[in-house]
Amino acid sequence: MDINFYLTLLFDILLALMITLIICPRMIPILHKFKFGQPIREEGPKSHQKKAGTPTMGGVTFMISILIVMVLNFKLLKIDGMIPVFALFGFGIIGLLDDSIKIIKKQNEGLRPMEKMVLLLVVSTFLSVLGAKVIGTDLKFPFVENTIDFGFIPYVLLMVFYYAAVTNAVNLTDGLDGLATSVTLMVMTFFAVAAFMFGKLNIVIFAGITIGALLGFLKNNAYPAKIFMGDTGSLALGGVVGATAMVLKMPIFVVIVGGIYVFEALSVIIQVTYYKKTKKRFFKMAPVHHHFEALGWKETKVVTVFTVATFVLCILGIFALYFTF
Repeated sequence: MDINFYLTLLFDILLALMITLIICPRMIPILHKFKFGQPIREEGPKSHQKKAGTPTMGGVTFMISILIVMVLNFKLLKIDGMIPVFALFGFGIIGLLDDSIKIIKKQNEGLRPMEKMVLLLVVSTFLSVLGAKVIGTDLKFPFVENTIDFGFIPYVLLMVFYYAAVTNAVNLTDGLDGLATSVTLMVMTFFAVAAFMFGKLNIVIFAGITIGALLGFLKNNAYPAKIFMGDTGSLALGGVVGATAMVLKMPIFVVIVGGIYVFEALSVIIQVTYYKKTKKRFFKMAPVHHHFEALGWKETKVVTVFTVATFVLCILGIFALYFTF
């Protein structure tokens, strides 16, 4: 591995960063002009009501940035490296439709649940079958040296469920300024390291481009957010995390390094189940980031703690990965 690879990686990260930094400030006034503002749930924290009208669909900015820089790296566009790009745009377009309907209706409900589920299943099935054909049907497990082969049909079914879980979990995490962006930055850094360890240099480049684009977006998405990623961005990022892990045969590792995603999703499941049985709330509010807000934590504190927790989980993930060699 020569110096040219490292220079290319650094250049791509900085280019993705600069493109997003250029696009974001120019997109915000356009979204304001067309009243593409985020509706806020009435049952959410009262402090969030002041965020109503903040431009949404900001995920388009880092999607464009990633696409441009990936095209410039056309020599690295092998099919396995394209799978995360397909996921980015497949799930991102579903999110874009969802956001657009919310804006048109001026409410917090976009696509109907069945419509959204069907679209997610179509994209998930496509990616899962493609993964089985291109990557294979075996998966790595933490602290286990050998991979386990699931066979075509069990693998595809598992991956379809996996994509549904990851995209929804990342979507639920996107509830505070900069939270989903910061957590995903940590997770993608982990997968960049993992790809480097496996010699998958095209995936290292893709992960680096994503990191640069998200850093640029975070400049405008951190508290107080000037723009939200919307479902456009959160579903796209869920797809990116899911597909990058799949290409590396590491979906199980998302449970570790994406522990915050898991925590957020479980908090909603626990809240709904507990309320149905007892008519009482287990958490003060769900997803769990709102629970901590209700306890008196400032939004910035929740984001910082969750991001640091993800950093620690990523270190644990690297430790677990080391034993797979």
